[in-house]
Amino acid sequence: MAFPTLHARAEAKFLEHRSALTPTTARKLLDAGYPVLVERSSKDPNYARIFKDDEFEQAGATLIPEGSWESAPTDRIIIGLKELPEAETPLSHTFVHFAHCYKQQGGWESVLARFPRGGGTLYDLEFLQDSTGRRVAAFGYHAGFVGAALAIKTWAWQLTHPNGEPLPGLETFTDGRGYYNNEDELIAQLKDDVAEGAKVAGHKPSSLVLGALGRCGSGAVDLLEKVGCPEIKKWDLPETKDRDGPYPEIIESDIFVNCIYLSQPIPPFVNLESLKSPNRKLSVVCDVSCDTTNPHNPIPIYSVNTTFDKPTVPVPVEGDGPRLSVISIDHLPSALPRESSEAFSSALLPSLLALKDRDSAPVWQGAEKLFHEKVSTLPGGVPKKET
Repeated sequence: MAFPTLHARAEAKFLEHRSALTPTTARKLLDAGYPVLVERSSKDPNYARIFKDDEFEQAGATLIPEGSWESAPTDRIIIGLKELPEAETPLSHTFVHFAHCYKQQGGWESVLARFPRGGGTLYDLEFLQDSTGRRVAAFGYHAGFVGAALAIKTWAWQLTHPNGEPLPGLETFTDGRGYYNNEDELIAQLKDDVAEGAKVAGHKPSSLVLGALGRCGSGAVDLLEKVGCPEIKKWDLPETKDRDGPYPEIIESDIFVNCIYLSQPIPPFVNLESLKSPNRKLSVVCDVSCDTTNPHNPIPIYSVNTTFDKPTVPVPVEGDGPRLSVISIDHLPSALPRESSEAFSSALLPSLLALKDRDSAPVWQGAEKLFHEKVSTLPGGVPKKET
């Protein structure tokens, strides 16, 4: 099969600065024989890609106008990260992106129906799996990394602002950008935060990371160690399989980072009753899994998602312990767009290199099979292709 042209579109989601393709992976695809076209990044800073246009140009990619995918030849494969803007127009290309329509999310029917109506195909990034059923690429590591970073920042902020002022938006700490240019910038800032918080508390924070052996949990542990906070309880299945929560070890830690997503109900890890303990040190919870509206939410002490401009929500607690805040941001890796994009795109690269053989490559065969299965569940049946 001939090498298909890969067309990397500019993102159209507000405050999304990540990219499914990076200059590094674009170069490797070009070296393998794929034509690679990259749309110019938006001039609007709220949508601007972390990688500059000239970085892709230096890698050898051909730059094309923003939004040109809509009128591009239908044999191109359109690669993006987040969902397309809402519209009713049929889609005639093969697309690779997170569409958020396979779990019957709000509006899923209109999103999914656009593809069969135009004769297009969706390869949803969330459901690209290898032969073992494991996702080939995910942002879990950097979700945990950034989640732990915001937990550290909140811990220090609360100690140095005893008047109850909540942690301000991320733009306050990033020269108005709302994201960090790179990991070094983030780590240097957090080391200062830890030092300032420790002056007030008399110690660096202790942490408990639940799900420490997974992608997300390993990211949280790495962040805590890099900023010099090695007092970490690294919990996973062995620590919880023979006992039910709530777990006193959580409330006896300064920071709790939850990296476990549950599909079945279990006793909560922590609840409002357990927070009444006189032994509570807990002052920050980062729920990286963000099961806010899940009836199985194992952290039933809050009920809203937070955002980068308002990162925390307070939890009313009884007693004389420290004030308690929850972080529940559902797109944490966006705060570190360069590194998280590089990690994701590198993991995705072997599958992208197999696109020329997608009719026989298991990862793409499985993705196409799932697409057709989901289309068959549309109310009213599979829409006819519009001419």
